[in-house]
Amino acid sequence: MTHRRAISGWLASLFCGLALLVGVERAQADSLDSFLPDLTPSELFPGADAFGPVRDDVKVAPVLKGGERVAWAFLTSDFVGTTGYSGKPIHVVAAIDDDAVLTGVKLVKHSEPIVLIGIPNSKMVALTEGYAGLDLKVEAETGGEGHDLDIISGATVTIMVIDDSLVRGGIKVSRALGLGGLAPAADTGPKREVDMSNEDISDWTTLSGDGSIRRMTLDVGQVNAAFEETGDARAIKRPEPGAPEDTFIDMHMALVSVPSIGRTLLGDAEYENLKKRLKEGEHAILVLGRGAYSFKGSGYVRGGIFDRIQLIQGDQSVRFFDKQQQRLGDLATTDSPTFTELDMFKIPADAEFDPAEPFRLQLLVQRAVGAVDKIFLTFDLGYKLPEQYLLPVAAPKVVDDATGEAAAKAALWKRIWRDRKVEIGVLGAMLLVLTGVFFFQMQATRHQRAFFWFRMGYLTVTLVFLGWYANAQLSVVNLMALAGSLRTGFTWDAFLLDPLVFIQWFAVAAALLFWGRGAYCGWLCPFGALQELTNRIGRVFRIPQWELPWGLHERLWPAKYMIFLGLFGISFVSIPLAETYAEIEPFKTAIILKFVRDWPFVVFALLLLLAGLFIERFYCRYLCPLGAALAIPARIRMFDWLKRYKECGSPCHTCANECPVQAIHPTGEINPNECVNCLHCQVLYQSEAKCPVVIRQLKRREKVGKAPAPNLGKPPANHPNAATTTAS
Repeated sequence: MTHRRAISGWLASLFCGLALLVGVERAQADSLDSFLPDLTPSELFPGADAFGPVRDDVKVAPVLKGGERVAWAFLTSDFVGTTGYSGKPIHVVAAIDDDAVLTGVKLVKHSEPIVLIGIPNSKMVALTEGYAGLDLKVEAETGGEGHDLDIISGATVTIMVIDDSLVRGGIKVSRALGLGGLAPAADTGPKREVDMSNEDISDWTTLSGDGSIRRMTLDVGQVNAAFEETGDARAIKRPEPGAPEDTFIDMHMALVSVPSIGRTLLGDAEYENLKKRLKEGEHAILVLGRGAYSFKGSGYVRGGIFDRIQLIQGDQSVRFFDKQQQRLGDLATTDSPTFTELDMFKIPADAEFDPAEPFRLQLLVQRAVGAVDKIFLTFDLGYKLPEQYLLPVAAPKVVDDATGEAAAKAALWKRIWRDRKVEIGVLGAMLLVLTGVFFFQMQATRHQRAFFWFRMGYLTVTLVFLGWYANAQLSVVNLMALAGSLRTGFTWDAFLLDPLVFIQWFAVAAALLFWGRGAYCGWLCPFGALQELTNRIGRVFRIPQWELPWGLHERLWPAKYMIFLGLFGISFVSIPLAETYAEIEPFKTAIILKFVRDWPFVVFALLLLLAGLFIERFYCRYLCPLGAALAIPARIRMFDWLKRYKECGSPCHTCANECPVQAIHPTGEINPNECVNCLHCQVLYQSEAKCPVVIRQLKRREKVGKAPAPNLGKPPANHPNAATTTAS
């Protein structure tokens, strides 16, 4: 009765809390309004003491000092795309004065995994705040290259996104408000367009002579001299090897989406393939290189971005990802030089690139000056399409922003899937092996010791690879996000950004029909694996194992269901609030962040693991809201795979006593809501040492085997025909 009253009280408190929360407004979306209350005005302008209201026409807010406006505050993501490597926006609030100079910058929100896990956030904050003092007039004149780019090793993509958003966003704000004499950009559309009907084929010499192919050559001496001009002693001490006249890089560029140029350099077949890959508003450049320095480098293999080159046109800059790149085997021209690097790069439609206007390809030259430190210089290769490829146009082309945004999102998740194809392959192999084990469970569990070590090995791979390496830990937050997406307009893009999580959810959905929640909880959950492995280690050190009385154990089961329903209810009010309470899941602390977190979270996770040393999978049994969420639809499973004898539960209780999570009732039934499909009961089902039914069958066979064999051919000695038979 005491337990029932406690649970009733808990339920009453839970629903009272939910009733109070129903009146709470939904959390504000990420906007300038939502971030300003958490900022101090003096952080954005020295001595400022207040913010004014956000304007309706341009999303900026005045920064006030003594009642006078001294600057304008803006959120970068309101003006330019700020999607980082996490697939989520990097939000930065900056202030700009009347002279178009940034007076203060604050990194207010991001979800970058490399920063959350490996790089101190304070380092990122300090770097972002260092943009205070940036003159956007100079950036507008130089195409965003009027300053040195400070790269943090391991966070190149994140830094580039922040840099690009501050420069381009700041220039857009300056032009919109007329700050620093920057006039609003004319919105008359392009005055000329590419003549797509001109498909004349020429040769390399002709294209090089008329400017269709542009070239930049740097020798070792020029590069060393440029680094010497920086005055950095560390860089000067490490000159490029080779003679001064040796070629450092010889780089050529051509706009091959122009038919005449493309057919000449690529050939008809390759150009037709390029046309099929290019969508409306997209273009492509061909970049050729030879020499000691590569314009591609090797960083794009890991991060998916070519961080040594970027295309700049006016205020816009385009950085290329590996999904936009294609290697070219050879040129179609017979009079062209030989190159070691031949690559085509696609310019996306949302870059607002105008092939009729001049642009430049900027090369980033880096030099290591320490174990992890590098300094950088930039060199520009300018390009202007010759007049013979252009035609005047009467009206500007209209670009569908919604289509461009959708294409950008699709391109992002496709790039991420390509980047993680090795991890996807490993996960696919794990799912294939696990499916085989479940379908052939009797064969897999026939040898107890072999199956035990197989399971320990599989759980180790789950913990180390899926959890600590790939961060592919499922969470109840995924389900709340799905529910929120269904309410507000479902799209696949957000869920496709993490391929391993996406694949696991599809696998879980299929497994629920066949085996229930245990396929994930017992085999693929990294935190579940961590609990079981630590418990096994604890047993080696003879840590006592506690088994709760069945009555108490059965009454603690509903706790996780109440936690799940509470979180799910809160998510209807505010998903950010639900995510905060979802910290009852220790997954982020123990798996994603590997215990590198504030001490209360670490202590909580360690306490759960400590409890799991004495009560195996303590968290899974009583607290896990994800397990509860999976158990509810698992009731519709179509098959009962676990074999049982009629003697199970009466009189035999071997399986019930040895079930790691006490999922077997004293009467012998397996509770599918609590079973983690560890298959230990199937090991016992065939055990010749523990299962009474098997032991009884073996004894019966042994008794039958010891009985005298029947005489089938030879008659007894006293048989009348015995002598005759013998004589014959």
